[in-house]
Formats: sequence, structure tokens, C-alpha cells
Amino acid sequence: MNLPRLLAKARTSATWRWSLNFLLPWVIPFNRPHGFRVHPLPTGGISVHIPYWRVNRNHIRGIHACAIATASEMCSGLSVLEKLDPKRYRLIMRTLHMEYRYQAKRPATAKCVPTAEEIDERVMRPLARQDSVDYSSTVEVHDNAGNHLATATVTWQVKEWSKVRTKV
Repeated sequence: MNLPRLLAKARTSATWRWSLNFLLPWVIPFNRPHGFRVHPLPTGGISVHIPYWRVNRNHIRGIHACAIATASEMCSGLSVLEKLDPKRYRLIMRTLHMEYRYQAKRPATAKCVPTAEEIDERVMRPLARQDSVDYSSTVEVHDNAGNHLATATVTWQVKEWSKVRTKV
């Protein structure tokens, strides 16, 4: 699966968006029960829809903090991999910092919009001089009423596969 190409096609085609959302739960089985839906944004970046389902709710009937954090991680990772070739670069989450602002009582959407220039400046150029780079992206999560639910800061370690020292 060529993820950057699939995301680019899903940006303008409902059929390719359906294909993307059909494949991702099989590629990332941990996220399958949450029912997340990925929507590449028209101008670049990724949004992940978090349904207000029973499996995503906590004991006070709000969307669970961990579901929001998982959607934020997925959104950030896909938005970075959209600009990088996953066959050439390995992406591992180093840190995840969540700041919760409002209780989620309805469906929500996580959005991350890194620019190609930002990825080039903060990832590609430093990788020309060093083995690995830490890249932080910000994800904002809002419910469908526009309430700002949470802000996630996700730090990724980006490294060329040829520099990875562990066996796969």
C-alpha cells in the first residue's frame, strides 16, 4: 500500500476515501473498535472523525480521554506520513502530551495540518546531517458543535530505515 498516494487520491474521491477507511482498520487493528474515519483535508493535512459510540465513551458518557488521544496520534502520524515515504522512513512516537479543555458529549474531529515546507525544514534537512530527527506536531480536537475539546502535541522520531539497528 502506497500511503501517500492513497491519501492524495482519497482527498478528492469518495471511492478512494472509502478504500482508505476500509484498509486502515486492517493495517492498524488496534484502532478498529473505535470506528475512526480518516478524511484527508482538501488543502492538505488529515482529519480523523471520532464517533460518539458506546465503545468510545467513559463512565460519565463522554468520549474517553484515551479515544481522543488515540485519534490524535493517528491523525498526527498520517499527516506526517502523507509528506514522507513510509517505505523509506520509520516513524515512532516518542511522546504524546494531551491537554483536555472540554468534555466530549458528541462526535468529535481531530485535525493536523503540517505543511510540506515545515516537514522539509524540520525533518528532511536535518536528516541529511544526522541519523534521526524528532518532529513535533499539534493536533486540535473539536466536537461537532465547535467546542475545543483537546490539544495534543505528538513528538515523532523520524529515521531512515537503513539507519534502524533493530531487526524486523
